[in-house]
Amino acid sequence: MAKKIKIKLVKSIYGVLEDQRATVKALGLRRINQIREHNDCPVIQGMIFKVKHLVEIVK
Repeated sequence: MAKKIKIKLVKSIYGVLEDQRATVKALGLRRINQIREHNDCPVIQGMIFKVKHLVEIVK
């Protein structure tokens, strides 16, 4: 069974680069304080690293 990771959008996507907006949307986040659960894999880790100033990992 794959380990799960919860991601929360904590800052607005307004004023950020278009590719970072697309990454946040690809993670399934639309609104501030929205939480999504994904499998913890290298692809998702790379997406989180790209927008680390906008999201946080929820325990």
